[in-house]
Amino acid sequence: MSTSRSRRTLATTAALLAAVVVAACGTTTSTGGELAADAPLPTDVPAGTTLVIADQAEAQQVALRASGELEKLPFTAQFANFTGGPAILEAFRAGAADVASVGDTPPIQALAAGEDVPIILARQTDPSSTQLAVAPGKNIRKLADLRGAKIAYAEGTAQQVIVLRALEKAGLRTSDVELVRLQLGDFNDAVRTGQVDVAPLNEPRLTRFLAEAGPRGGGVIDPAETADTSSGLNYLYARREALEDPAKAAALRAYVDHYIRSQQWINEHPAEWVQQYYVENQGISQADGQRIVDSLGQITFPRLDAAVVERQQATIDVIDRAGELPKKVRASDGFDLRFDQVVTTTVPAVGASYGPAGAS
Repeated sequence: MSTSRSRRTLATTAALLAAVVVAACGTTTSTGGELAADAPLPTDVPAGTTLVIADQAEAQQVALRASGELEKLPFTAQFANFTGGPAILEAFRAGAADVASVGDTPPIQALAAGEDVPIILARQTDPSSTQLAVAPGKNIRKLADLRGAKIAYAEGTAQQVIVLRALEKAGLRTSDVELVRLQLGDFNDAVRTGQVDVAPLNEPRLTRFLAEAGPRGGGVIDPAETADTSSGLNYLYARREALEDPAKAAALRAYVDHYIRSQQWINEHPAEWVQQYYVENQGISQADGQRIVDSLGQITFPRLDAAVVERQQATIDVIDRAGELPKKVRASDGFDLRFDQVVTTTVPAVGASYGPAGAS
């Protein structure tokens, strides 16, 4: 990989976050002038433009590299690795990242915090890939069994809403359980060791948990009951300051195109993806990696339109009904619908799909 495509994988300690800030400030190129929020997206990326891409578990950078899209990017890509939306939001606030891939809840957290970080792409996978893991020795197999349980909880993450939807379906309030606030990276150990009774785990965390705790009686709540507790939506969202910079806005437009292409490559090359990402990068066995890919299903790309905004508003409403939203926010304030033009151009061009109408 060339120097201009160098990778930076950083943990989110304060010291390392400061290092990302220094790196970003040292490499950012601005063309000057401010691009209005309703102005057409520029298409020409000036030489020397850099995007700092907030990654999680190196998923974006490995997909871009494996698909061959990394070398095609018309800008310099720098990667910083984070765990969860709250840490990424801090990076946005510090100006240390320009764009990130997250679940459906971090953009809501950003809105509630008064941060302007619009969604520029929606990505859909099978919602059932995230399940409620149950600690060994705990007789919790139905949602109704959650009353009185200790549940791992991370505000501002997609896992937060999964817990809230599960409680709502069971007719329970947050006061009927004990929400144990943890970092996402601590969920596996907490439920595996019994520090909590239940934790929402996505892949590859779920596979790892079942391999470690399954022989001791660990399991999951009936997937038929939790099937609609997740939206299965992931988003790319970007700093408003980056979108106001014509050079970075053009780079973000290009990134959405290449990101879609890299994800469609995964759809078309699942065996190669299992080997290069799950086996070689994440240290998961080939069999477990294949199970993960199968659970996620085909990746699709919903239009950035009223339907996806309504789906995001439904997630906001779940958090609000639980009393976990510090202030009222509107989903429509959290999208940059200009990027729908990129979606409608690239998705059919690469043979990808928008997904079923009204998917939830």
